[in-house]
Amino acid sequence: MDTRRPRAPHPAISHARRTLAELLSTLPEAPSALVVGVSGGSDSMAGALVAAHVARKAEIRLVCAIVDHSLRPDSAEEAALVRERLETHGFTEVLIARVDGAAGKGGPEAAARAARYKALAALARETGGAIVLGHTADDQAETVLLGLARGSGSRSVAGMAPVASAPGAPDVLVLRPLLGVRRNALREALAGMGVDWVDDPTNAPDSPFRAADGSALRRNALRNVAIPGLNAALGISVVEPLVRTATLLQRDNSALDEWADFEFAKRAEGEPDAPRLAISELAPLPVAIRTRILRRAAIDAGAKPGALTFWHLEHLDNLLTGAGRVAGHRSIDLPAADPKLRLRACQDKGILVFERFSPSA
Repeated sequence: MDTRRPRAPHPAISHARRTLAELLSTLPEAPSALVVGVSGGSDSMAGALVAAHVARKAEIRLVCAIVDHSLRPDSAEEAALVRERLETHGFTEVLIARVDGAAGKGGPEAAARAARYKALAALARETGGAIVLGHTADDQAETVLLGLARGSGSRSVAGMAPVASAPGAPDVLVLRPLLGVRRNALREALAGMGVDWVDDPTNAPDSPFRAADGSALRRNALRNVAIPGLNAALGISVVEPLVRTATLLQRDNSALDEWADFEFAKRAEGEPDAPRLAISELAPLPVAIRTRILRRAAIDAGAKPGALTFWHLEHLDNLLTGAGRVAGHRSIDLPAADPKLRLRACQDKGILVFERFSPSA
C-alpha cells in the first residue's frame, strides 16, 4: 500500500484557495454555484482549478464558462480546444457562450469586455451563482496605472475589488481570488500540475488587434512596455507596490463611503429618486465627503454612474460652495442613465434638487 502523503499544492494555489473560501464566507448569502470565466490562459485555468477545489468542499455547483468573442476566424476552434482541456482535467460542466465582441461602444477592448461580462452575468443569474475571474496581481497593477492615467481619483486608482458587482449587472457578484498572486507563480504551479494553457494572441506586443485610434491595446502597452520600463527605471518590481496601493485605497474609500452614506442619510430629504439637500448643511463638510454625497444623490436621481466625471462632480460641488449658493439659481446638466430623459441638478434658494424631464420639454 502506498503510504506517501499527497503532494502539497503550490503556495500560489493554496493562497488562492484560502482567499476564495474567505471571500465566500463574507457574503451575506452563499451562491448556488460558481461560474468561472475561462479563456484558456494561465490565469483563468488556475482560477478554474482553485474554484473547483473550493466548490467541492463547499458542496456547490461549478460551471466553467468559455466566452468566444468571435473576433478571429479560428476563435470557435480555440474555444472547443479549451473545453476539451478542461474536460481532460475533470471539469464536467463546461459551457461555451458565443458573443459579438466587436459590437458596442468604445474600442475593441471595451466592447469585448462588455460582451464578456454580459454573457457571464446571464449564466450567473441562470444558476444563482457568483462569477469567479482569474485577475492576478499583474492585472491589478495594470488597472492601477490605467486609473492614474485617467486621472479619475482614488476610486479608479483603487483598482479591482476582490468582491464587487459585475459591470453592467449590479445584481451579480464577481469574486477575484487571485489578485494577490503573480502570474509567473501561477504558471509555475500549472506546469508542476501538468496543466497546459494557451496564450491569447491579442496580448502579444505585435498583436494586429489595435485600439480605436490604431495604437496598441492599452493593457498590451502597459504589460509589454510601461511596466517593464518602470521596473528598469526604478530597479524594483512595481507590481507589488501598485497592488498594495490599490488595497490601501480600497480601505480608505470604504471608510469615506461609509461616512458619506451616514451624512447623506442624515441630511437627504424628499423621495429616494428625487433627493433634496440643504446647501448650508453640506457646505461645511470636507470636500471628499461632499462629492461622495453628491455622486450618491445624482445616481439616486437617475444619473449614469460610469458617465459621472470629475468635471460633473466639481461643478456640482460648486453649486454648494460657489457664488450665489444661498439666494441664486444655478444648474448643471448631468448624464442620465435613461437615454429618453434629461437630468439636471438645480441650486435654488439654498436647496440642491434634481429634476428629470423629457428632452422635448
